[in-house]
Amino acid sequence: MNEVAKVIPLHGTGSGRDGAGRQRAARARADNNRADNNRADNNRADTGAASSRSRHPSSYAEPTPPIPLLTPTEPDIEPAAGAGAESSQIDDAKAKIVDTISETAEFVRRRLAGDYTVDEFGYDPHFADAVWLPLLRPLFDKWFRVEIKGIENIPDDGGALVVANHAGVIPVDALMTSVAVRDHHPAHRPLRMLAADMAFEMPGVGTIARKAGHTLACNPDAERLLRMGEVAAVFPEGFKGIGKPFSERYKLQRFGRGGFVSAALKTGAPIMPCSIVGSEEIYPKIGDITPLARLMGMPYFPVTPFFPHLGPLGLVPLPSKWYIEFGKPIYTDSYDAQASEDPMVLFELTDHVRETIQHTLYRLLAKRRNVFLG
Repeated sequence: MNEVAKVIPLHGTGSGRDGAGRQRAARARADNNRADNNRADNNRADTGAASSRSRHPSSYAEPTPPIPLLTPTEPDIEPAAGAGAESSQIDDAKAKIVDTISETAEFVRRRLAGDYTVDEFGYDPHFADAVWLPLLRPLFDKWFRVEIKGIENIPDDGGALVVANHAGVIPVDALMTSVAVRDHHPAHRPLRMLAADMAFEMPGVGTIARKAGHTLACNPDAERLLRMGEVAAVFPEGFKGIGKPFSERYKLQRFGRGGFVSAALKTGAPIMPCSIVGSEEIYPKIGDITPLARLMGMPYFPVTPFFPHLGPLGLVPLPSKWYIEFGKPIYTDSYDAQASEDPMVLFELTDHVRETIQHTLYRLLAKRRNVFLG
């Protein structure tokens, strides 16, 4: 006889409802256990991935966000006061250097090519403008700080004779007057000076003087220049003027026999009185070594507070403040042809020019407060 097996519950018996409840609870516990196991597996996977990233950062680096582009803007900081002026000065200095180099190169090119002219007196305008005058301008502008008045009285064309006082041991006043006329006259006319014979007998000096446009202080050369329509300059005091002692400063010496007046009368050129203040103080002459001057063939051998005691350093001129004033022209074209041979006419005109220059010197000196500051 067959027996049917029975399942005996482990926790005792109960109703069917209690058995079903126990089954549902068992299934719920099983589901919870599976969920817990899945979470544990996920945590282990995340931990492994993190460890792998720490060992190989380049393989798992997070993407870097793009850097936004910045639009440049003007700085809010204002430039320091004077910065613009300083920059402008630097630019000007650079421009001057470039101009100097360009002018030098152009000068060399023209000299090598022979692209320049020389007149019958030996005047070389290219040399004078490119070499000689640039050497004198620093003295004129920076050292002596020359102020000019009445430059417009010199005519724009035609011959004219400038007559000026002379002083300073070395004829620096003649050089500064030539710069004044060339640079500051409306027509930028060259000034052709009439110099003493000694200037052309000295080695090197004579050649430069000729190339700069100057010639002998004699009537034939003066008349030729004036008839050519040039502006000539004469210093009638000569060596007596530049070699006079400091105690006699600004007191005009004798103007000679009036040869310059004769040249002006023969050519009908106007005479331009010119007064120069400042030249007397550049080398204050306090003595003269006459025996040494005779030995060297010089009109004088000056002794100043600095020369010859300081040697070459004593040759540096003192930086006095200069004034150059050109007076109203004294016309000569109204005189007849015989006037140039009349001693009385020559004397009167010579004295008139001398007195005009002397009075102007006194007037300029009365206005000057300081030798060096003006």
